[in-house]
Amino acid sequence: MAKSDKHVLFLMDVMENDADFFIKSDDVINNKVTISDKETFNHLAKSLRIRKGEKLLLIDENQIQYETVVENITSRDILANIEKSYKSQRKLLFKLYLAQSPLRSDAQNFVIEKATELGVDGVYPTYTDNCALATSVIEKKIPKWQRIMLEASKQCERAYIPTCFELTKLENIINLQNNGYKVIAFCERCTDLSLFDYTQKNPINIDDKLVVIIGPEGGFSQKEFDLFREHNIPMLTLGELILKADTAVTVALGNIIYEFNNYRQN
Repeated sequence: MAKSDKHVLFLMDVMENDADFFIKSDDVINNKVTISDKETFNHLAKSLRIRKGEKLLLIDENQIQYETVVENITSRDILANIEKSYKSQRKLLFKLYLAQSPLRSDAQNFVIEKATELGVDGVYPTYTDNCALATSVIEKKIPKWQRIMLEASKQCERAYIPTCFELTKLENIINLQNNGYKVIAFCERCTDLSLFDYTQKNPINIDDKLVVIIGPEGGFSQKEFDLFREHNIPMLTLGELILKADTAVTVALGNIIYEFNNYRQN
């Protein structure tokens, strides 16, 4: 094994041990945490082989993070002492949602994982005219995508787990405008309005609810472009390069977060 490969494996091990594990606030009594949830216990005790004296990062449904040290391990639970607790800051200061036409297999798993890492509050699987998957296939995959969100949330120490919503139509996403959401769509080849130019006139503010629409590999249909225009949905570009749909998701979400932080700093 090359030396560089050893370095990669070492970094992966560090990430695994530093992951957050989700608990309930009821598990916390007298500055101690009892981990008895079967799935979490099995992962810690049997998969990771956690030992007495090791440190654990835990977080509850109120977004309180706990830095703990394992005190005791039985056949059914783990007892940990709390060294420090505080409100988690690992979240965006605005609500970010992805409405995306699901891709095939590994590409969609990648999208769900990276969207979670980038802080989305939820993903709306959205059926479009050129969608790569049948509706029945998408509906069966939603529980799996929710599971990926859970695992990704653990790994990147998120303050809470996002939601993978039920399959919906593009019209329903557009109608979220009526409920106080800002809705934008990334549409290559038919617009020259950049995200930067859009946010200069329409800055993303703290507590805003922003929905980002991204289409399938085949792009949006003419009917869908007309739908965006009819409902005044801003159509934006990510630049001159043509990106695969899964790449476009990470680039779009990353740039949105950057523009939000950049506007606040200036």
